[in-house]
Amino acid sequence: MQKVVGSNPISRSDSHPWSIRQDEPIGQAIGQSLPFAVGIALSPIPIIGVVLMLATPRARQNGPAFILGWVVGLALAGAVILLISGGADASENGGPSDWVNILKLALGAGLLLVAVKQWRSRPRPGEEARLPRWMTAVDHFRAPRAAGLAVLLSVVNPKNLVLVLGAAAAIAQTGISGGDQAIALAVFIAIATLGPAIPVGIYFAMGERSKPLLDELRSWLAQNNAAIMAVICLVIAAKLIGDGIAGF
Repeated sequence: MQKVVGSNPISRSDSHPWSIRQDEPIGQAIGQSLPFAVGIALSPIPIIGVVLMLATPRARQNGPAFILGWVVGLALAGAVILLISGGADASENGGPSDWVNILKLALGAGLLLVAVKQWRSRPRPGEEARLPRWMTAVDHFRAPRAAGLAVLLSVVNPKNLVLVLGAAAAIAQTGISGGDQAIALAVFIAIATLGPAIPVGIYFAMGERSKPLLDELRSWLAQNNAAIMAVICLVIAAKLIGDGIAGF
């Protein structure tokens, strides 16, 4: 009688590439979206805005309201983009669809343009940085307005919207389930919120003693905002373009 050799599980899974994709951990989706989350977290303007709010009499209301609005804005935008990506088949044969690769190339090219614009707009030595006009009005903000501003800064801001698009596309292209996508999106939002959340945490931990530290942080970020954003956009643009080319 002929001896039967046990089947090879690797060769069986190789005949079904999609089954491999389903078994992969959501860590891949989180890892793919991580650079975009860091890019949003390091955006200086929202951090400057929340630091200015923490110097007002309504700091204890406006600081948490800003964080809440920030999270809501990112969650809504990310969820909508994931739903659209899922309906458009962002994953194909265990990899990103062609339209996802094209989107990455387009977003990367857009961020390159933003990086050039930001670098050229940076203040020269001895020159004061120009900041948005709304920052002069934060003294009069109440909690609803602080939350509304955070929503605008989190996703309506073109630079952040591009990063949210890139993150959602990176999550959707892995082909993981809807529940896993929600977990990956939640991790993305948590990391992207660290930028404005850290000054709020410092304020509640140190109280009035945090004022010199936060003022120094605000001044440094204001002066280096353009250079910081230029570097962030350049690095993420390179990733997007590289991933887009590799996907074809």
